[in-house]
Amino acid sequence: MTVVLALDAGTTGVRTRAVFNDGTPSFSSYREFPQYFPQPGWVEHDANEIWAAMAETLADVVVKINQPIAAIGITNQRETVVAWDARTGQPISRAIVWQDRRTADVCKSLLPHLDTVRHTTGLVLDPYFSGTKAAWLLQHHDHPPVEHLRIGTIDSWLVWKLTNGASFVTDPSNASRTMLFDIRTMAWSEEMCALLHVPHASLPTVMPSSHRYGVTSDVAGVPDNIPISGIAGDQQSALFGQVCTTPGMAKNTYGTGSFILLNVGTTCPAPTDGMLTTVAWDLGDGAPVYALEGAIFVTGAAVQWLRDGLGMISSSADIGSLAASVPDSGGVFVVPAFTGLGSPWWDPYARGTIVGITRGTTRAHIARAVVDAMVFQTRDAIDAMTSAGGVTLNELRVDGGASVMDDMLQRQANELQVPVLRPTDHETTALGAAYLAGLAEGVWASTDEIASMWTLDKRFEPAERTGEHAQWLRAVERSRHWADSAAE
Repeated sequence: MTVVLALDAGTTGVRTRAVFNDGTPSFSSYREFPQYFPQPGWVEHDANEIWAAMAETLADVVVKINQPIAAIGITNQRETVVAWDARTGQPISRAIVWQDRRTADVCKSLLPHLDTVRHTTGLVLDPYFSGTKAAWLLQHHDHPPVEHLRIGTIDSWLVWKLTNGASFVTDPSNASRTMLFDIRTMAWSEEMCALLHVPHASLPTVMPSSHRYGVTSDVAGVPDNIPISGIAGDQQSALFGQVCTTPGMAKNTYGTGSFILLNVGTTCPAPTDGMLTTVAWDLGDGAPVYALEGAIFVTGAAVQWLRDGLGMISSSADIGSLAASVPDSGGVFVVPAFTGLGSPWWDPYARGTIVGITRGTTRAHIARAVVDAMVFQTRDAIDAMTSAGGVTLNELRVDGGASVMDDMLQRQANELQVPVLRPTDHETTALGAAYLAGLAEGVWASTDEIASMWTLDKRFEPAERTGEHAQWLRAVERSRHWADSAAE
């Protein structure tokens, strides 16, 4: 029996999970950390708080393991940017989170360069991505000289902390989300760095997703010299954890947001309207794998809003039973564009909207409408992906917190008109990080061996659609361009 640790640094909390190569039941430790909203549309994290929470969970798990740890893999919220001083190890400010909208006007000003952005990075001009966030941090905060400045995503920060400053690295799956990385040459783009005013010399070294980056050093409660050998952005990690290693396989993660990734193989496709082209992973074999992605910014975050913002539920787990207590939403539609709309709209000025409320509307109807929004947003993204990309989706593998809701997954199958498959192990994001690290250290011999470990929990076959999608699209139109003063 061999154990690999997966460090899963999410948007609202962090988890360390022990993954055993022989199928022994795993265990984990979880901590939430604070979210900061200093202005409307701004979302920030304290990188030191993320590290403290992660270090606590890591120590919690290590103390329960009575054997050597083969490797550590890291998966992380993507696009969130932290900048720090290598001499002190202290961030120059709070990290700017992927959900943050403060650079929307900057992105608008860069529209003449859209073709370059699309061809070089596979992305669109949207404040979602890291590049304009990094530039904003440097413009608005004092920072050290370039040779001492470190700018990275959360994976880079965690590896730097785990290795006591010895390793400053990232992998292509995270680099491809920055708007600074050339996904064809698999290197930082000097042109994009110059365009966004981000110093190339302050960016991390890009290494394969399955690779030894360094070893643990001076982490409280953790042995030294544990190899850190896997990195992937959370959505690419979930794709790998779902073992979607063959072109044409796809997954959707219902987390804080929802992200649909479709494996398109080792040839980088041309830009596709409404979709992102991203690096799925690089196993160090000279053939990086690419994916088309539909990015939905708010799904589970809307459930948290019902819990924390409106007090409609006491626990996120209550959403499923409350939504299922009514046969439909009673004509209510919730468009959770709290941080703009992602795929296929890409409208940073959209804002959250509730339409169709009557005197008979109850909290159950609103809960149902929030769950329906998960289903409809996923359909919108996949419709755009399959039509523009010329691909056929035969099934959808699902994971994430909301994937426990059978009723929601059945409606998802109905709307997509393809089977939806839920694995026995829902936490596939952490699994992907563990698999990548284990491959680098010989814990698993191949992706075929990993594929044999995937097991089905439940399959949802499509039935008839409800016919509500057209009304949903009307609600989406009412949310769009709301915060754009130029549109008035």
